[in-house]
Amino acid sequence: MKRDLRRLLDLAREDIEWVIRTASRLKAERKSGRSSKPLEGMSLGMIFQKPSTRTRVSFEVGMVQLGGHAVVLSGDQIQMSRGETVADSARIFSRYLNALAIRTFAQEQVDELAAMADIPVINMLTDKYHPCQVLADLFTIYEKWGSLEGVKVAYVGDGNNMANSWLNAAGMMGFDLCLATPKGYEPDQDTIDSALKMAMDSGATIELMNDPKKAVAAANVVYTDTWVSMGQDQEAKKRLEDFNGWQVDQALVSLAADDAVVMHCLPAHRGEEISAEVLDGERSVVWEQAENRLHAQKAILILLIREDAKTLFQ
Repeated sequence: MKRDLRRLLDLAREDIEWVIRTASRLKAERKSGRSSKPLEGMSLGMIFQKPSTRTRVSFEVGMVQLGGHAVVLSGDQIQMSRGETVADSARIFSRYLNALAIRTFAQEQVDELAAMADIPVINMLTDKYHPCQVLADLFTIYEKWGSLEGVKVAYVGDGNNMANSWLNAAGMMGFDLCLATPKGYEPDQDTIDSALKMAMDSGATIELMNDPKKAVAAANVVYTDTWVSMGQDQEAKKRLEDFNGWQVDQALVSLAADDAVVMHCLPAHRGEEISAEVLDGERSVVWEQAENRLHAQKAILILLIREDAKTLFQ
């Protein structure tokens, strides 16, 4: 039975733990000069309807390192851009590829591709969710503390796809999340409700507020993202005004725990949502976090493409 990653909730908690462990193993193998080729002879198609740096490079390089091949499909150069239906495209891709990944605007497009394709479909980013990024982030936290248990994450900024994905992650994995946004920029209510419901079983403490200072108090991770996401350029002026005072700077980070790290999914707008001093500072793990996209996504690819993944990488 094929598996998709449309949103983090497509995975079980055990799957996420497996991805983290396997990413750690693959990273260690790569550093030592050893390599595994579990996807030899297999192909990944990648549709890009939004610009990409880390996502494209990490998936393409990751697939090659696993022994496979990646086919990059620009959104304006495939027939979907000229009226071919998503369903028809999904059927065709299923005949050529072992998996399909898409970076696009509407979550509904990912869901339709997954419903119609006979191969795994991976959400490389939509306006609603960014599951691959948050999996790499969880791996980064695991590297720092050896566990997610007892970790408090403070998310400061826009209630965007990353905020939604952090709500999914906290609800599932049971760590503490304090999510602070300016009024009117809160995450989707259905995502909030789902996370709070899951937290009752996982033991997570999830708080939502409009005070960045209160959010980061005693936090182990201070996380932020751009205030103006792709497709929101016309809102840029208003957003920059509304987010005035929300920058992750040294003063804000000083309120976090002594061992706190700063994370940003990139690209960063220095001097807006984060100061250059913090981004380049000793508490920043942003570059390790970016590297971990490669290792986490390799684990995701193995999990979804190889039905025997968990026995292959025990």
